[in-house]
Amino acid sequence: MALDFLAGCVGGAAGVLVGHPFDTVKVRLQVQNIEKPLYRGTFHCFQSIIKQESAFGLYKGIGSPMMGLTFINALVFGVQGNTLRALGKDTPLNQFLAGSAAGAIQCIICCPMELAKTRMQLQGTGEYKLKMKNYKNSLDCLIKIYRKEGLRGINRGMVSTLIRETPSFGFYFLTYDCMTRYLGCEAEDSYVIPKLLFSGGMSGIVSWLSTYPVDVIKSRLQADGVGGVTQYNGILDCVRKSYHEEGWRVFTRGLTSTLLRAFPVNAATFATVTVFLMYMRSEDDLRECEPGPVIQQPSSL
Repeated sequence: MALDFLAGCVGGAAGVLVGHPFDTVKVRLQVQNIEKPLYRGTFHCFQSIIKQESAFGLYKGIGSPMMGLTFINALVFGVQGNTLRALGKDTPLNQFLAGSAAGAIQCIICCPMELAKTRMQLQGTGEYKLKMKNYKNSLDCLIKIYRKEGLRGINRGMVSTLIRETPSFGFYFLTYDCMTRYLGCEAEDSYVIPKLLFSGGMSGIVSWLSTYPVDVIKSRLQADGVGGVTQYNGILDCVRKSYHEEGWRVFTRGLTSTLLRAFPVNAATFATVTVFLMYMRSEDDLRECEPGPVIQQPSSL
């Protein structure tokens, strides 16, 4: 279990490095002002950030997911594994229930982490060199939010995060289980790694599609108040105002960059975990097909 946990952390770090630029673009598109939009779409957003803020602008806020990675993986691995064992049988339904339990528990860390990430990603939008930094880094961001708003401020967007993560993680583990069974994943198969990569990538896409509209609302709630202006009184108010002002398409804003991110992030995660375990485990331990439960947010997915 310790080896699986360490492999998951290494794989998760690789996934964050690959996927964070896409996440920055997603957040920028989700929260931009519809009356004065800065970006016309996913690729224009990429180009604008690189041109105006340099390539490092795509990695704003990466410290927060990196800091929370170890704790999130520890919770996910522990809860998912123990829940599955408690349920008795390794069935698709139990995979979904165990994944949902893991998704719900890890929100304790995921929500503050994503709050800091979102605030950092929006800091200095359109500036090559920041004229004024509100936050030095992700930890400084959380400290300042806590001092100003207390625990409630740190957990802004917790309910929407819980609504998003619980079914999303369930679909992630369910899809991964079904894909590996369907593809006939066997340890002696020379194509086992490509099969695992494909399964992980598709699992990420399915998990994001299952709850993406909720993610839009979560991003808007966590970004609300930046610049001193508060627009929303809660989840339902955010849904109502967003739909009234921008129509149903608002709930798919940033979806392209999210899906572009989902597959390679999970592919990088599974590839890293698989290679790590191949070097660290003995041949007898490699009889199992799956490298251990691996997760990326939606979060992390």
